[in-house]
Amino acid sequence: MLIITAPGQGAQTPGFLAPWLEVPGVAERLGTASELAGRDLIRFGTTASAEEIRDTAVAQPLLVAAAIAAASALSGGGPGDAPADAAAGHSVGELAAGVIAGVLAADDAMRLVGVRGTAMAAAAAVEPTGMTAVLGGDQDAVLAAIARCGLTPANVNGAGQIVAAGTIAALEAFAADPPAGARLRPLQVAGAFHTRHMAPAVAALRDAAAGVTVTDPAMTLLSDSDGSAVTTGKEWLERIVAQVAAPVRWDLCMQTMADLGVTAFIELPPAGTLAGLARRALPGVAQLALKTPDQLDAARDLISGHLAEPDGHGHGHLPEWRLIVAPTSGTFRSPPGRGDAAADLGADLGAVTARGGERAVTAPWPAEIIEWLVEDGDPVSEGQPLVRVQPREGA
Repeated sequence: MLIITAPGQGAQTPGFLAPWLEVPGVAERLGTASELAGRDLIRFGTTASAEEIRDTAVAQPLLVAAAIAAASALSGGGPGDAPADAAAGHSVGELAAGVIAGVLAADDAMRLVGVRGTAMAAAAAVEPTGMTAVLGGDQDAVLAAIARCGLTPANVNGAGQIVAAGTIAALEAFAADPPAGARLRPLQVAGAFHTRHMAPAVAALRDAAAGVTVTDPAMTLLSDSDGSAVTTGKEWLERIVAQVAAPVRWDLCMQTMADLGVTAFIELPPAGTLAGLARRALPGVAQLALKTPDQLDAARDLISGHLAEPDGHGHGHLPEWRLIVAPTSGTFRSPPGRGDAAADLGADLGAVTARGGERAVTAPWPAEIIEWLVEDGDPVSEGQPLVRVQPREGA
């Protein structure tokens, strides 16, 4: 079983697109993408400086356009023809994954990412915020330390990598008392992405998405929200809008890949970050970081040896469980008489208490509880899984 993945912001490097312009059709695709996103993506991907392409409003459309163009080169047709059993994207890479899975048109993806990048850049300018990578340490201890400082685990990437995000003051307090055994690396980003600070960008993207036509995915399509596979275009669109202000759970995406039985993993350009994570988290899975067109033949060979479905379409391996996550950071409080009984629609699954009050934890659909992942009184971070559930038929 083969999955194609698209990287997120921070993966871009100066000049990474230059060799791809030699591939027939790529320059034309990038020219169209530039018009739709309102950015000269060919210049930004070939001659622009590292500082220029660090700009959120530039980086996001550049990454999505690059992934879509490479997927088209790999298939020899459109990006939706890429031969794969599954697709996933990290953060903004989800838009490229949606195109590959046939959920939305490439042109619509470029229009949306243009709005997304500009709106997130504007939201980041409202107050001083940032992000810090936490490398190593015990994951539970790291998440607890992040929650104590009022920060959000904006990216839980697996393989000992978590990114804390929030106000500069909170990040400074976190740096003054870091989790045991962990190394902190401040990131050169404009703000606290995938946190509450991006709420204005969610509203802007939701308005832009209102006029977009989507279809159900033609292959298994994983969601950054909780690692689950989405089966309808409507749900996917709702998730990628909300994801702007919610944590990225790439660790759960990789867990789902393992559960699905993925045997090969291709990362689209500018590749390397996700393949590196997969190398550590998915031992035995063949990985290819597709950086240049010279590797297209190797990628096609990998596809021919691992593609499970002749047409790359199907949902036969979808995991059925789902995760309910913490709506905010704080202390988890179990519901009265907590047990493993069925969770009815809107059922009380407890609450998360914090300085700002209490947020209820509820099931968004009828489900059976499979496993509790936290205990009463545990510190939790926004987006942290609390309980694993099995949706009832039709949920």
